[in-house]
This record gives sequence, C-alpha cells and structure tokens, in this order.
Amino acid sequence: MFTDETLEAVGAESSWRKTQQFEYDSRGCQTLPLEMAESGVQARHRSDCGTQTDPGVHPADSPSLVNEDVSDLPGLQEFLQRVEDTVVRELAKNARSHAFDGFQVNWEERDQTVSCVHRLQYREAQERGLHVTCLSWNCTGSVIACSFGRVDDGDWSTEKAFVCTWNLQRRGLDPGRPDVVIDASAAVMSLAFHPTRPSLIAGGLYSGEVVVWDSSRSQDPLLAQTGMSEDTHRDPVYQVRWLPVGRRAEQVVLSAGTGGRVLLWNLGEDGRLKLSDGYALLCQQVPHSGTLSKARSSGCVGVTSLTLSPWDPDVFLVGSEGGLVLKCSFSAPTPAAMATTATSEGEGVTLRAPARFSFTPRCGPVHTLHCSPFHRNLFLSGGTDGLAHLHSLLQPDPLLSLRVCDAYIFSLRWSPTSSACAGPHTSGTVLIFDLGRRSLRQVATIDQTTGGRPAYCLEFNPQQTDLLATGNADGSVSIWHLSTELTEQGSREVAQLEQLANELAE
Repeated sequence: MFTDETLEAVGAESSWRKTQQFEYDSRGCQTLPLEMAESGVQARHRSDCGTQTDPGVHPADSPSLVNEDVSDLPGLQEFLQRVEDTVVRELAKNARSHAFDGFQVNWEERDQTVSCVHRLQYREAQERGLHVTCLSWNCTGSVIACSFGRVDDGDWSTEKAFVCTWNLQRRGLDPGRPDVVIDASAAVMSLAFHPTRPSLIAGGLYSGEVVVWDSSRSQDPLLAQTGMSEDTHRDPVYQVRWLPVGRRAEQVVLSAGTGGRVLLWNLGEDGRLKLSDGYALLCQQVPHSGTLSKARSSGCVGVTSLTLSPWDPDVFLVGSEGGLVLKCSFSAPTPAAMATTATSEGEGVTLRAPARFSFTPRCGPVHTLHCSPFHRNLFLSGGTDGLAHLHSLLQPDPLLSLRVCDAYIFSLRWSPTSSACAGPHTSGTVLIFDLGRRSLRQVATIDQTTGGRPAYCLEFNPQQTDLLATGNADGSVSIWHLSTELTEQGSREVAQLEQLANELAE
C-alpha cells in the first residue's frame, strides 16, 4: 500500500552573502604633518595695582531735592533766617581763632604700650663677664651692632673682645646667636656704622687702635686699621664718628681718646688708615670759663665724649675726664702747642687747637653729649653727678638739670622724632623725659630685667623711630618698641623748645 519514493531536492541559493560583499568597503586617509613651534616670554618688572570704590549716589539719582524747590520745604526758610546771624557770628569768630594752629589729624591707630621685642645675647661674651660698651644702628635701620668690653676695668687691658651684629628683619632671627661675630684684639670702647654703606663699621679699641670692619666679608672682616705708631692714639679711644669732608663729602673716620687728640683718618687701599688731619686739646689753650678757678697745667684734656652738630658742620663738642665741656671748630687755624706729629710715612701733620668756648665744668668726667635735632643751640650732657644737663651753645651755665640717678650717667640721647630724651638709670631702668612739656619729671620708665645691673648705652633707631636699643652690663642688648605718645611729635614742641631756650637764656 505504501511504497518508497525518492524525489529530487529543491534548493535556493543564498543571496545574503553576495549583498554583504557589496556593503563592506575599505577606505584610507592621511593628514598633512603638524607644524609645531615653541616660544617663551618673561617679564622682568611686574606690578599689581588695585582699587575699590563704594558705589556713589549721583546727584541726579537723589530723590530729595532734585525736582523740589528749597523754598517749598515747610519751615526750612524760616529756620535759615532765624539762625543766619548766629552762624555768621560763629564763623567770623573761628576765622580769628588760633586754637587749632598747627594741628594735624592723625588717623593711624595709637599704640599706648612699651614692649621688649628682642633680647639679644652672645653666650661667650656673657660667660666672660663682658659689658656692652656701645651700640650703633646701620643706615637702613635693620641691623644693630654692639661692642663688648669692660667699663669698670681701669687698668691696661689686653683681653680680647667682640663686635656682634643682628639683622632684626631676618627671617628666623635667633636672639642668642649673632649673624656676625668679629674678634677684636682688645676691648672695643666705641662703635659707629658708616652713614651710607651698611656693612662698614668703625671701632675704637682700649689699646688706642682705630679699626674699620666690613661685616659682609665672612672670612676676614678687617678692612683697615691704624696699628700702633707715633701718629696713633696711645690711650683708649672712647669716640669714633664718620665725618663728611671736602666738596665731595667723602667720609673719613674721626677718633678721640683720653690722650687729648682728635684725629681724622682716610681709608687707604693698603689696609691701613692714614692720618689726614688732627687736633690737640691742651689745658693751656682751653678758653677761660668764669668758674674755672684751678690753675691750668700743660697737660692734655682727655676726651671721654664727643658729638657733632647736625646744624653746623664746623662745630663739634667734647667732654673731658676733668669735667670740661668744650665747643670746638674744625676750621680752627691756631696750631696746638705740640704742633706736629710724624705720620708713619714720615710726613708731618700739623695739629691745631680747636677749642673756642668753655662751658661751666662738672665735678667729674663727662661721659655723654648729644646735640638736639630740633634746636640748633641745645644739647645734653651727663656724667658722674647723675644729672642730665640741658645746655645752650650761647651761655656757659646749663639751662636745666634733670635728676636721672644717684650715680653715673653713661648715655643720653634725644629722640629723632620728638622733644623727648632718654637716659639709663644705674638700676638698669631707662627714664624718658619730654623737655617739650617743660616738666622735670620723667614721662615714662622702662623696667629692664637685668637683675639691677646698669645700662651703659642706648640708641634710637634713626629709620624705625619707634625702636630703642639699650646695652646692659650683663652683656645683653634689649630692643624696645615705644608707644606712639613717646615717638609722636606734638604740634608745638619745636616752638616750646625755642621758647624754653630763649626764656632761660635771658
């Protein structure tokens, strides 16, 4: 019934493969090479400036009186008519008043405190019991230099000492580690920074040498020295100053000591200071003072202090071991009795007698002198009587005497910005007087933690006038920040000093 049968296969060829071959295709492309260049720029000078203003109200935007007549305001015209006579009368009175003459508004914040900002120490000097004998600020006001020696050692000393400097603006300042330490062959009794070159320091030694150091030279700071010869000091040099001379105002070193000579030195290229001029202070050539009753000998007037006049470059003042205060002149033509001294080159330098006027002598050595920066005739002196004497260059007797302490006064300084003056007490405290207030009592007392030991020197910073440095017998240097009241000049301080000098001089 059923039989097997083989039929032919029926197939259909695939068209998918053929269609896919036409859909796929290969393509290629290539870009042109990229061109690259490098350039740089650097600006050598750059400055930023910004400003910000508060949004102001334009008069046209003010709704109050733009479109409104003043006369239409109720009661305003009546009020103006009522007060007109009173306002005019007060304005006329103010125009004639002198109550606010010289008054200047100070919008800065006033500082009412006195604080110690730094206490500088050199361990080796303190271990050897050395005293701070002199201080000096450099011309930028950022570096303080101090010299070490002994004030209470009167015999001939060959003990080595130091000169140390600290940069107070240096980041990471270490008060117990000086930035520069300079070794000296003897005690350094005087010190002075160069007025324009901040790294040069002149010093006077106990041995009589005058030395100039360059603190920027770390290996060998010694720049020039006088050595020991016939033309140098034979006694301690208690004062050194930089003095401009000649038309070009070149700076020379002025030195003075207890040998009675004031000498001027030029910086030589061979590492030596060369003597260029000199003065000799002899007792027989000192002008007579009305109270100078002792017979004058032929000895020398030992110089213990010296100050230059900021008003007259020809005038300088010296204080002596015997209590004399002398007004001297650099242009003095009179030869000294010991007329010539031979220089190391064999040339002769004529020494002149500079003394022109003698003030009333004190009973002991005059340790400090300082001319006022605000009045050409006023200066301060201090010594063994414990009094700060205010003098006028026009009369022999002091104008005023202020009690500072019951023992010696080693330093007195005028403030560079006000009529105040400062002097250290033998207990270590510093007393500040304001002569512009015409008061005999101190206006401020700075207590130092020196264990009751005295302060031998102090110096105001001429650039940062709110800083005062004091050198102490314990071998430390204190840097004080003064209050605004002590550094700000009053509106009439100069006029009050002028009145004080004129009244007492009469």
